[in-house]
Amino acid sequence: MSDDPSTGSGHGTEIFTASGIGRTFGSGRNQVTAVEDVSFALVEKEITTIVGESGSGKSTIARMVLGLLPVSSGTMTFDGKDVTKLSTAARIAYWRDVQAVFQDPFSSFNQFFTVRRLLNRSLRMLDRVSAKERLEEALGHVGMDLSVLDRFPHQLSGGQRQRIMIARALMLRPRLLIADEATSMLDASLRVNILNVLTDLRDELGMTVLFITHDIGQACYLADKVLVMEKGILVEQGPTDDVIFNPQHEYTQRLLADVPRLHESA
Repeated sequence: MSDDPSTGSGHGTEIFTASGIGRTFGSGRNQVTAVEDVSFALVEKEITTIVGESGSGKSTIARMVLGLLPVSSGTMTFDGKDVTKLSTAARIAYWRDVQAVFQDPFSSFNQFFTVRRLLNRSLRMLDRVSAKERLEEALGHVGMDLSVLDRFPHQLSGGQRQRIMIARALMLRPRLLIADEATSMLDASLRVNILNVLTDLRDELGMTVLFITHDIGQACYLADKVLVMEKGILVEQGPTDDVIFNPQHEYTQRLLADVPRLHESA
């Protein structure tokens, strides 16, 4: 079903589409296909989750969407513009609209910088008043106050660091936020906190979120739509309830079998 990107729930318009995208590494006999002929759409004001085990290609897709990896085949569009063929100036503008939060909140900080200095580096293009407003606004959205600004990374918990990373992305007011395994290094209670922050961003700001995870339980808790990846191939996609309660592919069924509480709630 990877050839049908039009599986949004209809709450908004499609702001990003991927059509038949693929990514290979190496050449000749050493060529490895990480992603093959994948199509999907990201809908405004929705959370879409890509779920799959390690090596399924989900993080490769995230990096292609971000423009950190070129596509080997297929096309990607954002607001109708082909993002695989952007000029330098257009790509910079694209990166303002599309921000990311990655897996490890512990390695994402310079340990000798305060939170204030870390965040202000993202706002160097703004005047002081505008930068202060953006900073306060972003921290408020992730449930933190200004007292955190003069602390160093080692003085923050993992969950606090991840919320700071989300705040840093929000300061540019992106339309699409990509969270790539953003909770995988956190304990269970902190994971729920971050998932709730992402849900609030959708509900309060109308933000589109692409959430990458190996945990289908998190995917189903958070997402409006779920995409299931296996060995570089998109094997199933659809509204979350459809995927949970009526999975079509045996791989999806196996993933769900490891989360028995989902079925007990049906």
